[in-house]
Amino acid sequence: MSKQHPITPPPELVEQWEAETAHTTKDEMWHVAVQAAQWGADQELEACCSEIQWLKSASAAMKLRAARRPSPPTLKEQALTALHTVETCTDNYRNRDQHIDAIFQALMALPDA
Repeated sequence: MSKQHPITPPPELVEQWEAETAHTTKDEMWHVAVQAAQWGADQELEACCSEIQWLKSASAAMKLRAARRPSPPTLKEQALTALHTVETCTDNYRNRDQHIDAIFQALMALPDA
């Protein structure tokens, strides 16, 4: 008698992951492993949220989901991070500081979205 773990991917998803790993590099295998782990974590989070919603409230479940799966950084936040990376780069080209300052000011003027 075999007992299947409650968080077992459906056969279609396993087949998709198998197809993605045919003739793959180590980095590609890592990507598939991360996808599988994320899928399992998402299933567990949804199960926990369902339980909390049943025991407590829908708003508590939404708060848990938001805390455990935060939104990705906004485009503005990504740009500011990239700008900081460029700013700390040792490349010295003419007027670099002026360009960085202009980009920074333009980004800061954009609304968060």
